Amino acid sequence: MKIVEEPWPSGQPLAEALINNYSSVEHLYGYNPRFDESWSNRLDYLRSSDSKRADRSKLVKVLREFNHRYNSHEAVDKALDKLALKETAVIVGGQQSGLFTGPLLVIYKAVTIIKAAQHAAAKLGQHVVPVFWIAGEDHDWDEVNHTYVLSSDLHVSRIRIPRDSDHRRPVSWTEVSHEEWEEAAQELEQLLPGSEFKESMMDVFKQAAMESATLTECFARLMGIWFGRYGLILLDSADPGLRALEVDVFEDIINRNVEMEQAYHVSADEVVGLGYAPQADVARDGANLFYINDGERLLLFKRDGKFCDRKGKVAFTREELLAELMSHPDRFSNNVLTRPIMQECMLPVLGTVLGNGEIAYWALTGRAFHTLGLEMPILLPRESFTVMEGTLQKHMEKYGLSWDDVKDRDHLNNKRDSWLSEQDALHLDEQFDEIKAAFTGMYNPLIDQLGGIQNGLVKLGNANRDKIVDQIEYLRGKAKDALAKTNEAGLRHFDRIELSLFPQNKLQERVYNVFYYLNRYGEDWIDGLVNIPYDVTGTHRVIYL
Repeated sequence: MKIVEEPWPSGQPLAEALINNYSSVEHLYGYNPRFDESWSNRLDYLRSSDSKRADRSKLVKVLREFNHRYNSHEAVDKALDKLALKETAVIVGGQQSGLFTGPLLVIYKAVTIIKAAQHAAAKLGQHVVPVFWIAGEDHDWDEVNHTYVLSSDLHVSRIRIPRDSDHRRPVSWTEVSHEEWEEAAQELEQLLPGSEFKESMMDVFKQAAMESATLTECFARLMGIWFGRYGLILLDSADPGLRALEVDVFEDIINRNVEMEQAYHVSADEVVGLGYAPQADVARDGANLFYINDGERLLLFKRDGKFCDRKGKVAFTREELLAELMSHPDRFSNNVLTRPIMQECMLPVLGTVLGNGEIAYWALTGRAFHTLGLEMPILLPRESFTVMEGTLQKHMEKYGLSWDDVKDRDHLNNKRDSWLSEQDALHLDEQFDEIKAAFTGMYNPLIDQLGGIQNGLVKLGNANRDKIVDQIEYLRGKAKDALAKTNEAGLRHFDRIELSLFPQNKLQERVYNVFYYLNRYGEDWIDGLVNIPYDVTGTHRVIYL
């Protein structure tokens, strides 16, 4: 395995500024992850503010119960024992619980959390444990109900578990039947090529799925199988036990909702003032909280002195909403702007691992942290990888392609066209162009002469010429199709390069699922990811296998 840095534009200028131009965005964030003093200063803050967070013993009890069900591993038990100690900090990151765990970036986020915790523990001489926050409270089923693999016939194939379009139940509350699990497993099995790892890998998934009633449960079981041995603690944001510990935080958010909303708007104005676009919606009169009514997750707003949803299904005065919170805390959940606050109040967060888009919208939360007397943790970019399999390397060497050639779709297409032209011994385009020019050169003067006999013959002659030219072009197309057919093997090599590295014109990690690579390389492949040296900048790297 060879690792090569190949920087890739994030599309998020705020995320790039955090790493490369921190002074320009310092007032939006809390710490520069590149500086050693950021880590020690944050640790000092955690020690001095322990009373602001949830009772550690109660938190560990809730986490132990969840992990014993889905992530039972000796290393996880030891990590939880460490978390029970007052001086222990965490590196945390989260993601929705996607089908088959979703795209590769989810795996890379877990790997980054583990490595960042190891890095921090060595740097500080202090217990630092990794925690993965499963966003089970989210309700956007269409974001999590599918995944993609590259089939053996070079199709980017989607596997999906559908639901009604108006489905708004939290993912952790949405049941998946045994029949749906079986159908998804069969689709995956049919799409993946045979390998020495396939049977055992599919058995692992089927076992996890058949023991799971929801995507969250299956997700947790799979993540536990792959990462439990590294002590990765799992947390479900929809866990009723956790929700009971969050009541005081929800109470603060409700009581100080106007102040917090103002803080979000001020931060959004600061982001705009720097020339950036806010990456989350800071709605006017937004409460930035969800309320679950009859299983439907409703976003709350402040209207006429009440907290209500847009469709008017629920409406509470502040006192009524607080009473509802005390009676039914499981009906409340955070949105993207209050979840960072809740995470801070639940866990002793040394650093949080985020994707570039997440780093951008966290810029909107800094003043809200301060409103509640809190500080934003160190923000750590998720590591980014592209896997370059040996077969792809051979194809690229054969056609003289570099990473710079393949990372740009138009450039790769030009390389493909140039290669195909080199296979054209007859120089088809040149010959057809000459024939078309010779024909029109002889035919056009004749059409002009026919006009002297009758004006109508000019129009007829032009139409006749165009039909003949169309037929010449038709034959050119057929000839080039035949040329492509003759060189089909080479063109498929180009297709494989493009579809393997940049499916749907996106980075591989944003599309393909980990099972494709586990099928090729086995679970040891994940250990290889963990052993790649940690990079606090999250710079994109290519893994040459």
